[in-house]
Amino acid sequence: MDNANNVTEFILLGLSQNPKMQKIIFVVFLVVYIVSMVGNVFTMVTIITSPLLGYPMYYFLAHLSFIDACYSCVSTPKVIIDSFYEKKTSPFNECMTQVFGEHIFGGADVILLTVMAYDRYVAICKPLHYTTIMNRRLCGLLVGVAWVGGIIHSTIQLLFIISLPFCGPNVIDHFMCDLNPLLYLACTDTHILGFFVPANTGLICLSNFLLLIGSYVIILRSLRAHSLQARRKALSTCVSHITAVILFLVPCLFVYLRPTVTLPVDKAVSVFYTMITPMLNPLIYTLRNDQMKSAIRKLCSRKVISGDA
Repeated sequence: MDNANNVTEFILLGLSQNPKMQKIIFVVFLVVYIVSMVGNVFTMVTIITSPLLGYPMYYFLAHLSFIDACYSCVSTPKVIIDSFYEKKTSPFNECMTQVFGEHIFGGADVILLTVMAYDRYVAICKPLHYTTIMNRRLCGLLVGVAWVGGIIHSTIQLLFIISLPFCGPNVIDHFMCDLNPLLYLACTDTHILGFFVPANTGLICLSNFLLLIGSYVIILRSLRAHSLQARRKALSTCVSHITAVILFLVPCLFVYLRPTVTLPVDKAVSVFYTMITPMLNPLIYTLRNDQMKSAIRKLCSRKVISGDA
């Protein structure tokens, strides 16, 4: 590399430098990773192997579980492996790949959550036209939009960050490579460039968050005209979705909707939306959903019967 960009690797300080704490980190995040992967893969398999796949809400949920499973693989395995080492390093190309992975799956996740809110809006506010509006073609198109949106968003982020000169220091006070820590290390004036993060990632999170809040305000107002039983059923679904949205978007807004400033609490907040939320989503959507619980019981009973045979 030339003198303007001679950094070949970054040193990550991780979540803690304490050896005892490292052991706790290994156990905790191994459990988080296993629960996240098992929960999301099991949710996908349950929906794909049942008639629920024909319903838009569950079609989107299956894709959300796939995205969350992929998202869990971006940072969590490295945190687990790094807990064995005193010096945690990330080669330049690996670091850039991680940035790309975070934002392709994070961007697709945000857009898909908005799509799921639209699905609930149509189901509750326009029930007679629901099957006509939310047909298979539109559902496939909306999932495609989520993926294309994630790809475009992450590509912009990668092109932006990879063009910056890095000439030292190369120590990142984080457990992963991300935009703000990398901007802090760039060998150039990043004051103006720092506004790119809230203008891109932050604005995407904020606009989708406002769209989601607006859609649920309309949904809740329309529920007043429904029967008590219909309100309870609709609210059960909405509460699950709102919970998932808040757990994912609020931490994202905290990290990305501000100029480039790294705070000590950023690491804890990043753990929440990159690892904890993907782990919790399968629980959020299954524990309050009778159809999912019924599909899980049927899948398990089929496995037991085939095992006995």
